[in-house]
Amino acid sequence: MTLSFWKIAAHFAATDPLPFAAGEAGNYWRGKLGMLLPPEWFSPKRVGGPSGLADPPRPFVLRIPEDQPLLVGVNVFAADAVEPLKEALLKLGAVTIESEPVTLSLLDTGEAVAGLRVSMVTPTELKGGPQPAFHVLFARVRDRISTLRALYGDGPLEIDFRAMGTRAKDVRLMRCELRHVLAQRSSSRTGQTHALNGFIGTMEYEGALTEFLPLLRAAEWTGVGRQTVWGKGQIVVETFDVESHI
Repeated sequence: MTLSFWKIAAHFAATDPLPFAAGEAGNYWRGKLGMLLPPEWFSPKRVGGPSGLADPPRPFVLRIPEDQPLLVGVNVFAADAVEPLKEALLKLGAVTIESEPVTLSLLDTGEAVAGLRVSMVTPTELKGGPQPAFHVLFARVRDRISTLRALYGDGPLEIDFRAMGTRAKDVRLMRCELRHVLAQRSSSRTGQTHALNGFIGTMEYEGALTEFLPLLRAAEWTGVGRQTVWGKGQIVVETFDVESHI
């Protein structure tokens, strides 16, 4: 059982001045791509789906580093979206574009894990507010990856959703340091303003985490929560030894 996708990195030449203000790189590139790509890629239509995913996920997510505003990264989950995205980036003036296929195993590797640190790098919205229980986080990760596979890959996850969800409730939230951030973007297509609020920071969980680790590591690439296509919901997952962490 795997998750396959394509990783694209587009490099743009430096200009003086830059075409966007400090901290506005994400909004700038999102807007430019929004003018070149099909509208339905940015405007989900309700078709039903797993809990928390009534709107189908878009076939890609943007990754634009704050410290490298001229590097536009895209993780693409649909094969037929790869070339249109590359063509759009070239039209925007990309100097070079690198792309490579990535395949992640979603199977339990047997790596014993009892401590897990999850960092929300970009604003993330999850049910549970500022202190999300592990089963809430895992449910959103599980449903998102399963839906991406169902729409663009090899089909829904071949796991017992209910049983894993029940076991996830036994994992304990031991530390939570999150803060709410306010952000917004303006659509160049419609002129509307959209909120991009969410939480950033770190949570630490303890418990029998081994079986959940492959899906959580895959979520580093897919993102989790709402508006991931814009770069929200980017997480980083680290394991730690519980005894030495005390």
